[in-house]
Amino acid sequence: MLVLGLPIWHGARTGHRKVLKRVRKFSVWHIACVCAAILVGALCMPGALSTTARASTMASAQERTRMKDALANDPALPSIAPQGYDVTIVVFSDYQCPYCRKLHGDLKQLLAADRKVRVVYRDWPIFGGASLEAARAGMASRYQGKYAAFNDALMSGPVKMDQADIRQAAVRAGVDWPRLKADLARNAAVIDGALRKTNQLAEMIGLTGTPGLVIGDYLIPGAVDAATLRGTVQKARQNARTAETRR
Repeated sequence: MLVLGLPIWHGARTGHRKVLKRVRKFSVWHIACVCAAILVGALCMPGALSTTARASTMASAQERTRMKDALANDPALPSIAPQGYDVTIVVFSDYQCPYCRKLHGDLKQLLAADRKVRVVYRDWPIFGGASLEAARAGMASRYQGKYAAFNDALMSGPVKMDQADIRQAAVRAGVDWPRLKADLARNAAVIDGALRKTNQLAEMIGLTGTPGLVIGDYLIPGAVDAATLRGTVQKARQNARTAETRR
């Protein structure tokens, strides 16, 4: 894991952190430059990197694009992608994280109000076995087109869940349970591989707990209010438009 001196708030994996009234937003891609350089083998010797500025120089635009793709464009991940979207939000979350549940409600409101936001769901089950079971079931439900409903049902169920709670959420979401179990078995390698990759990426960009958000070129490592969420989306959209006009 890379540890960089960044203005970032860290919370314990138990989720016991204060809800931040105001979050300082910063570009995540200087971290991505380091990660991309490592991923493509540009940094292979200990001590090869002395500053993040040097990493930014070493990592090409192509490598930065590769990191963005790794975060947001994994076909193994569930997502909501309206036609013509112009901002992508990548969400790192755990079904047993109370702050993730608050964020889930804020995201639903945002998606209802802003029809040009894409959300990519990176389940990051760090709260134990039940979280892992729920994450795997949720990801398997997309094979029958039920991820959004099942995700919503899991987020609205008990915070501390067990297998019975997961199955009850499936019933509420209209998930065919025998088919889900079959899809889990059939696609176990894809699902488990995606979960491992999410864990690796979370550590690479400096997340230490849930929730975590990557919105455009901004990283928010922790809980935020709805106003901050909307504001960051608008900032990311503005930055993307500015970059497009410069091409």
